Amino acid sequence: MTKRGLGKGFESLIPTDLVEEDFDPTAAEDEKISDLRVVAIDTVVPDQDQPRRHFDEEALQTLADSIREHGILQPIVVVPSKHGTFEIVAGERRWRAAKLAGQAKIPAIVRTLGAQHKLELSIIENVQRSDLNPLETATAYLKLKNQFNMTDSDIAKRVGKALSTISNQMRLLGLPDYAKEALIGGNLSEGHARQILALPDEKARRQLFDNILKDGWSVRKSEQFVIGYKKGNSDEPTADRSTSAHKATMTETDVTRAIAARVGLKPESITQKTTAHGGAIIIKFADEKELAQIQRALGK
Repeated sequence: MTKRGLGKGFESLIPTDLVEEDFDPTAAEDEKISDLRVVAIDTVVPDQDQPRRHFDEEALQTLADSIREHGILQPIVVVPSKHGTFEIVAGERRWRAAKLAGQAKIPAIVRTLGAQHKLELSIIENVQRSDLNPLETATAYLKLKNQFNMTDSDIAKRVGKALSTISNQMRLLGLPDYAKEALIGGNLSEGHARQILALPDEKARRQLFDNILKDGWSVRKSEQFVIGYKKGNSDEPTADRSTSAHKATMTETDVTRAIAARVGLKPESITQKTTAHGGAIIIKFADEKELAQIQRALGK
């Protein structure tokens, strides 16, 4: 999958959430109005209307150290300004860190102010479409964040969505490629995808993905696998046992609600992956009156 960006470096220090061209609904339009070039760093000036004025010096120095070693992954976005300068639209932190690192030049996406505004409107219009797949929508949100200096809250307001929706959607871009393909193909739901993302390592993610596709796991069961995996100290069999145990507990709760009585459910073996191989349901009652209520609930 193609990613727009320059260089390689530490993901924790330099932004690597680059826009994937494969999922960018405005890629063709962007190409017509954007000029990716390397410009002299002294010709770049910050946006005077930028509300952010404070930049953590220690964090900037850490980023500058990484830039010295690995370069800049993601170009800043600028518009031509007066006297041959370029005004920053997005990426002021990167620009400041690059100056600290002693860089003479910096990669920049150059757009006219009119083109920048037109592209912003186009992206917002695109995310209102119903035919975009989840990754295309996520990429559009990410583009607004990275290239238009918008916060998640700003994006939520502009597109009329809940803040949590914006954040959750963009997280989908962190899925492994095989999960992205399944999501686009309709074989994986967004709910399932979020559970895969909740796992800490690739082996566990692949295990859950296979369980979802091969065994038809529900989102709820996937969630319990994640909980079990983490409680089991990254041990997959323990995660499976926890999933099974939760299934038993949920059945107990369901029966309790159905007959308004205390219920105890005992699977044959807690090591089984499911309770489908048998078990015992114990219904408890305090007196004859409660027994009569249970009988009525059971149709006796």
